[in-house]
Amino acid sequence: MSLITRQDLVSLVPAADSFVGVDSDGCVFDTMRVKQCLHFHPLIIRHWGLEAVEAQLREVAEFVNLHSRHRGRNRFPALLQTFELLPTRPGVAASGVTLPETRDLRAYCESGLALGNASLAAEVARTGSPELAKVLEWSLAVNREIERNMEPVPPFPAAVASLRKMQGRSDAMVVSQTPEEALLREWRQHGIDSLVRVIAGQELGSKAEHIRLATEGRYAKDRILLIGDAPGDLAAAREAGVAFYPIQPGAEGASWERFHDEIYERFLAGRYRGELERGLLEAFERSLASEMDER
Repeated sequence: MSLITRQDLVSLVPAADSFVGVDSDGCVFDTMRVKQCLHFHPLIIRHWGLEAVEAQLREVAEFVNLHSRHRGRNRFPALLQTFELLPTRPGVAASGVTLPETRDLRAYCESGLALGNASLAAEVARTGSPELAKVLEWSLAVNREIERNMEPVPPFPAAVASLRKMQGRSDAMVVSQTPEEALLREWRQHGIDSLVRVIAGQELGSKAEHIRLATEGRYAKDRILLIGDAPGDLAAAREAGVAFYPIQPGAEGASWERFHDEIYERFLAGRYRGELERGLLEAFERSLASEMDER
């Protein structure tokens, strides 16, 4: 399986009459906390010289990326939100630390571009922005750090069992905002890349775009399901008008077991959407905070 294009998604020929999209980080793999706390956050501190407010930076970054309704979003809007929340925390103003500039980062995040290292590098070349150049340097360093130093984290066993259960019954596809190269490496490393038709990362656009490009005109809406662990996944499903099954943060194994033992068959039989889905979504949304002080 090699790097793919948006045209590859458009050209996907169904092998089954149902489609299941699955997120990767924090959903199939229990990697969210490891990647954020051991790799993303230390590099933010180092690249922007925020050692004097390390505790506050980690608090904010963990809230944004792990515990809030923004969990699982693209790394660049997540970085922007982290920088914008940082000045609100006690002790930051008194520290005298120089806080990062965010004007150009905000403009990039709101540009409508597919947010990823390639488009960011093009914006750096186009604008000459030192602010964006530093963000790109950080993002590339994160990728290198994870590739070189992150210990392999195995997928949830029931997630693998579920993907195997789908074989020949649903077309499965990875729908993620992780860089595609990292996704391919991780799925191949654990020998499960053959369980999905396509692996789509941040370079191919948003998760809603992934679903639209891969399914439009080829599957009935009630035969499409997205599985994810973050509100952004739910928003993508709603935007695409398809069903959503939440993998509950902190109870991922149990969520996958229920999907394997009960939910997948209900989805195929047309008995998932409605009261059952609503109840799961309400519990999922209650588990994540919208403000830091709610935690």
